[in-house]
Amino acid sequence: MGIEERVEALPSGPGVYLFRNARGRVIYVGKAQNLKSRVRSYFRAGGDGRVQISQMVERTTDLDVVVTPSVKDALLLENELIKRHKPPFNVRLRDDKQYLGLRLDARDPWPRPTPVRRFKEDGAAYFGPYTSSQSLRDAISNLRRIFPLRSCSDPVFRDYARRGRPCIEFEMKRCLGPCCGLIDAASYAQLVAGTVLFLRGRSDELVRELTATMERAAADERYEEAARLRDRIDAVEQTVQRQQIVGEHAIDRDVFGWARRGGEVEVAVLHVRGGRVVGHVSHRFSEVLLDDAEAFGSLLGQYYAVPDRVVPGEVLLALEPADADALRDLLSERAGRRVTLRVPSRGSLREQVGMANANAELQLAQRLDAHASVLATLAELQERLALARLPRRIECYDVSTLGGTLAVASRVAFEDGRPDKNGYRRYRIREAAAGDDFACLREVLARRLAKRDGDPLPDLLMVDGGRGQLGVAVAALRDAGVSLDAIGISKERDTGGDTRRVKRHGGLKAEQLHLPARKDAVLLPPSSAGLLLLQRVRDEAHRFAIEFQRKLRQRVHLTSILEEVGGVGPSKRRALLRELGSLRAVREASVEQLARVDGISAADAQRIRSFFAALEEVDSPATQRRPDG
Repeated sequence: MGIEERVEALPSGPGVYLFRNARGRVIYVGKAQNLKSRVRSYFRAGGDGRVQISQMVERTTDLDVVVTPSVKDALLLENELIKRHKPPFNVRLRDDKQYLGLRLDARDPWPRPTPVRRFKEDGAAYFGPYTSSQSLRDAISNLRRIFPLRSCSDPVFRDYARRGRPCIEFEMKRCLGPCCGLIDAASYAQLVAGTVLFLRGRSDELVRELTATMERAAADERYEEAARLRDRIDAVEQTVQRQQIVGEHAIDRDVFGWARRGGEVEVAVLHVRGGRVVGHVSHRFSEVLLDDAEAFGSLLGQYYAVPDRVVPGEVLLALEPADADALRDLLSERAGRRVTLRVPSRGSLREQVGMANANAELQLAQRLDAHASVLATLAELQERLALARLPRRIECYDVSTLGGTLAVASRVAFEDGRPDKNGYRRYRIREAAAGDDFACLREVLARRLAKRDGDPLPDLLMVDGGRGQLGVAVAALRDAGVSLDAIGISKERDTGGDTRRVKRHGGLKAEQLHLPARKDAVLLPPSSAGLLLLQRVRDEAHRFAIEFQRKLRQRVHLTSILEEVGGVGPSKRRALLRELGSLRAVREASVEQLARVDGISAADAQRIRSFFAALEEVDSPATQRRPDG
């Protein structure tokens, strides 16, 4: 049965549909009130009127449907399927982590605000969300200046209590020393109450209470206390003035702004808590082919599908999303109360949406400008290095060894000038000798090229090294039957007697770019944006390899450490442990002491000593920098 016949046989109820390409991959997931009508609109002559959908329909060779009881259930299922299959034609919210918040439990003996990522119903008070770690740090800094509650953990608190003297936070007037009894419980409780009022946005009530307390202290001639309260009132008022007031009522709402230019979309979310904007965040999407209503509806469903994300009582939108009624029901059910979903057309609410739209437009403009700059940088590289393709995706490989042992390699990937962490890989060298960098690189590239069907190749392959490493890369590509641009990057060296010294120009290390068909290296100006990008990619590959190697070095068991020394098998490891007694003794033993162990030859002893000497050298703080060359 062809796909058109299958469409005609679809049910007319609500559900979810999945489009698949010739390889069986899910390329789009959608929901519908009427499955038959919605899916048929894609395949009828002329499509559904949206030209951008034709690319998706052309690639669709199969489809699946799942019938659901309601559109609300279809929305839930759509979110799960998008997260599972990551379809290329869907708008996908990649950053789905919960925002930071502050937790304050007044039931603790000496409460303190602590950062959290999940809001729980455990009797404590939660505040936020804070959309970045910086905004959270700013909030805590303001709090500690106004309400100097303790910031230390319980073990640290008990430690200072045993010592009988407070920490430096007390001297800096950022804590009142409850660990040493320098403030009584009642006074500390007043600070906690003031903190709660401040975080809930009830600043007017807080100022009134502080003012009344200050006046009572002054009347009782407790002038120092009155002065402290006066300073606290000033700090509260100054902090409140810096916050953007968006309404007279202490309402909680999220405000969504929308900006689009072609397939580039930016969505800005303002978080209003207690009538004040407490944070904002933007989400970016590229190559969006769906229309605004459908893309916006899918985004909203995914946004509030994140576990423990707070659903406010009101959500203001820049435009009407698809299936708005089902989305409203879903959010109300998740919040356990009625949630208002509206597109305001006038008044202060429309102004708030305008503020969100302005943020989205600004972020989109900055992103497009940055993208244009990146494309110019990549075009420079393509021209200067005579590349066949614009190097939008670059992979770089670096091999790292430790004293001829513990050989590892790394791969990093950059997409349009930005790291793509999903493309990062770490390699343990399996067959090549640890001291042979060329053999190690060839092994890694052979393993990478063997998986090219499931892991598409980049536009440019780069290796950290000179003509020798580049020759290995070119040979590996030739053996695999792959035609791909490849370059090497290394430090420029003197051509005089001492070829080991790195040549410097004005204090900067010159970089050489090696090309397969060119004898002389290409030297780009130090200010070249293309060169700076390649240096950044190379440095990231080196960092990633060293980080992997360092993790391997952190093994604490003797047998696992000595497994990295070539030629030292299980029997020799047992002999070392039996004769010398401990890992420390093995590490500190001289070549002569090691050679006296039964079964350990002079060559073994020298190899073991060199291994641990290299470990000690690399772990030394003085040698954490990368050597030149």
